[in-house]
Amino acid sequence: MPHVLLIEDDASVRDGMELVLRRHGYGVDTAATGERALALLDGEQGARVDIAVLDLMLPGMDGFEVCRRIRVRTATLPVIMLTARGDDRDIVTGLEAGADDYVVKPVTAPVLEARIRAALRRVEPSARRGADADHAGLVIDRAGLTVTKHGTLIPLPPTELRTLLELSASPGRVLTREQLLASVWDHTFLGDSRLVDAAVGRLRAKIEDVPSRPRYVQTVRGFGYRFGPL
Repeated sequence: MPHVLLIEDDASVRDGMELVLRRHGYGVDTAATGERALALLDGEQGARVDIAVLDLMLPGMDGFEVCRRIRVRTATLPVIMLTARGDDRDIVTGLEAGADDYVVKPVTAPVLEARIRAALRRVEPSARRGADADHAGLVIDRAGLTVTKHGTLIPLPPTELRTLLELSASPGRVLTREQLLASVWDHTFLGDSRLVDAAVGRLRAKIEDVPSRPRYVQTVRGFGYRFGPL
C-alpha cells in the first residue's frame, strides 16, 4: 500500500485530503509545517514514505525550501506540490526546487489521486530495456536504471531519469514536449510544458559539463528536445 506524506497547514484541507487518500487505499502521514515534515522523513517513519504532497504556502519554512531539503535527503522521493494561486512564478520556482509535478488548489479527489498514481509509476522500473550505452562518457544502464559520468554515479530523481531514458532511447530523434509529457508524466491532455522544461533544466545541471551549452540534451527550438551527444 503506497504511503503519502501530506504537508498542509490548513487543518480542514489536510483532513479532507487525508480522508480521500485513505479511502483510495493509501497510508497517510500528515504534517502542518515543513519542519515537522522533515523530522518525519528523518525518523523511522521516513522509510515508509513513497511520495510527498507538499503545499507551497506553509508557515515558517515555506514549501520551496522544504522541497529543496527533501531533494538533499533523497533524489528518488516523488514530490507533488500544491499551489493555491496557480501563479506562474510559484510554479516555476517550485519545479526548479525539485518538485516533479504540481496541482492547483482547490483540487478534486480524482485529479489528486491520478497525479499520485502517475508519479508513483515513474518510480517503477522502466519497461524500456536495453544494454548499457556509453554516450561520450555518459553511461546509461537501462536495466539497472543508473547513470554514471566518467565513472561517477549521478543520482537522478525518477522524473529526470525517465526523461533521460526517453530521450536517449533514440539518439538524434526530436521529441516534442507533448510527447514527453505523455510518456514521462502520463499527461495526455492539459499538460504543462513547464514540467518538461524544468526537468530538462535540472537534468542538464547534473549531466552537462556546461549546462548553458548542453552536449547531451539539446533544445530544438520550436519543436522540443533531442539527445546527442554532439
